Amino acid sequence: MTATYLYGANVFANGIRQHYLRYGGKGPVVLLIPGITSPAVTWGFVAEQLGRRNDVYVLDVRGRGLSSTGPGLDYGLDAMADDAAAFAKALQLDRPAILGHSMGARIAIRASVRSPGIFRKLALVDPPVSGPGRRPYPSKLPWYVDSIRLAEKGIDIEGMRAFCPTWTQEQLQLRAEWLHTCYEPAIVKAFEDFHSDDIFADLPRLNLPAMLMVAGRGGVIETQDEAEIRSLYPSIEITRVPNAGHMIPWDDFDGFFLALGDFLVD
Repeated sequence: MTATYLYGANVFANGIRQHYLRYGGKGPVVLLIPGITSPAVTWGFVAEQLGRRNDVYVLDVRGRGLSSTGPGLDYGLDAMADDAAAFAKALQLDRPAILGHSMGARIAIRASVRSPGIFRKLALVDPPVSGPGRRPYPSKLPWYVDSIRLAEKGIDIEGMRAFCPTWTQEQLQLRAEWLHTCYEPAIVKAFEDFHSDDIFADLPRLNLPAMLMVAGRGGVIETQDEAEIRSLYPSIEITRVPNAGHMIPWDDFDGFFLALGDFLVD
């Protein structure tokens, strides 16, 4: 496969430095927003493939990777959503689609509601559907915090394997190298927001094409959640990757792209 990576860069938007990686450079524009502890570089293997047909910008969400971090920043969902809209405006992107995974999918939904007209479509990959009065998110906070604290001291591949036992050597190496850039207070705030900020309330306010990709073995989105999502946004397209956990392209790379289909290039 021909490499599609172009460059990494920074832009000042929404009052912070936002770091991103760019792939492809041709075709419909896609803003890829990773999950709670995934710096942009860890999604490079996905962006490399997407870049064959799309102009892909992979964002380091605030408090992660090489974007602004540290005390004094707001790490709530609204702030991260406003970052995405400001990023698109600062780079004068022409109504990009958003591909958001997990927390990134929640950011995509909120950004579309808070900044209508900026984005053209949403690919929502296994977003947490926990919230007030709902069942908790299946992962627990110590899983994130413990691994980040070890990474801050320096963790090797075997140490990371205890947290991600099914991942490949390359995947573990990247996570071991970059996890220390995930600022613990930012991660804690995002995790707390999974349970205090109900993203379902945003769904009836969406007015652009959207697809939902569900991990068949993830335990994040269950059948009743799919039904509620469809009742709130009837036009949404729902696809499943039966043999994947929450980190879908890590578990089933081909299944991820099969489920995504031509959604981002149509």
